[in-house]
Amino acid sequence: MAKTKYKTAWFCKECGNDTPKWEGRCPSCGAWNSLVEEKIQTSTSRSPSPVTGTSKSKPVAVSDIEAGTETRIKMPSGELNRVLGGGLVSGSMILIGGEPGIGKSTLVLQNLLAIKSKTILYVSGEESATQLKLRADRIGRGSDNVFIVTETSLENIFDHISDVKPGIIVIDSIQTIASDVLESTAGSVSQVRECAARLLAYAKKTSTPVIIIGHITKDGSLAGPKVLEHIVDAVLQFEGDSKYMYRILRAIKNRFGSTNEIGIYEMGQRGLREIANASEVLVSSSQGQLSGVALGITVEGVRPFIIEVQALVSTAAYGTPQRTVTGFDSKRLNMLLAVLEKRVGFKLAAKDVFLNIAGGLKINDPSLDLAVVSAVISSNVDMPVPHGWAMTGEVGLSGEIRQVTRIEQRIREAERLGLSDIIIPKNSLKGIDQTSFSINIHEVERIDEALRLILK
Repeated sequence: MAKTKYKTAWFCKECGNDTPKWEGRCPSCGAWNSLVEEKIQTSTSRSPSPVTGTSKSKPVAVSDIEAGTETRIKMPSGELNRVLGGGLVSGSMILIGGEPGIGKSTLVLQNLLAIKSKTILYVSGEESATQLKLRADRIGRGSDNVFIVTETSLENIFDHISDVKPGIIVIDSIQTIASDVLESTAGSVSQVRECAARLLAYAKKTSTPVIIIGHITKDGSLAGPKVLEHIVDAVLQFEGDSKYMYRILRAIKNRFGSTNEIGIYEMGQRGLREIANASEVLVSSSQGQLSGVALGITVEGVRPFIIEVQALVSTAAYGTPQRTVTGFDSKRLNMLLAVLEKRVGFKLAAKDVFLNIAGGLKINDPSLDLAVVSAVISSNVDMPVPHGWAMTGEVGLSGEIRQVTRIEQRIREAERLGLSDIIIPKNSLKGIDQTSFSINIHEVERIDEALRLILK
């Protein structure tokens, strides 16, 4: 009997390229220090995929291709349907990533338990069936069509799929699944790539949607080779601070819909609750009574909502002033403080500045600049921003207020929330009928004009 032989190769974690020896830089994608060593099998031939056929495809002219609509499965969560582009497409492969404990498994299980028209196979490589049962009881839902199996072998998983014949498959998580074809351990570059490719082949062959849950690294990117994101049809990122109750579901890639949509959830005792009106939840009733609080209007995707910006400015107790930021870009805050000192004359170099975006959200929209500046100055002079005022605008290095996108949607959102006044960049309403707005609109060109309005 021939003895199985193995050799080692170096795989790139970014692109999946393999080389026979270690190199500091990947020769394929150019990434530095991305090669990891893995053991590969040489004497045993690779087993074929369970869905590989012998028929060959033929080239077809574009004009001869019949255009049709994708068959979508409506998910019970409206926010999830929004992010997916209208529902789960048959034969698609969806990757959901997020930090540990953020609620990825809860989101998936909560939706699956509410689907009664499909047989669902939930493959768990991390949790036992008892743990999943406890989560289902906490959510408050039971189901006779959701089957749980704890398995980490890809070949055994396909056996279970053959027995159950599910309409939806869930893999939790892809980093725990390994194929017997490869010698490397689960979670390695070659295993993740091989398992994902074979699951994708099954999804396309049988038109069965596959949902994959993935880990992320400490820098926030999805763990495993970058080729994993290229294999799947959609990549969804579940964001938020586990210490706060709000979560944002964002599409990083979507072949069947827009990447401009987001879904907002609130984590509670009985699972995730959809937030259809984020502005009312994220804005507190104390605005207008306390200094250092300003309302900014941001747009995530195509969805506007109002964010409460909180700032605290105090005299530095030690020689070096602190700059502590939560939910906002710290480098951008330093730039805005420099603009305030250079263009407006506020001396903040010797003061501690603490900035917080309420609700634990992380916002990178430059249109929040004016609200950040207003909150900082309001705290510095200890004068509250007038109640019912909101603002939007990007602050330039010369102190000018630059125009932002979707200005009409932002104004409508402020109106819907019942606010009385809004500050916007000058000349933002060209070609827009201003008589249709019931809110008082103040157009400003420079940062000092805006500060005079709110601190009069």
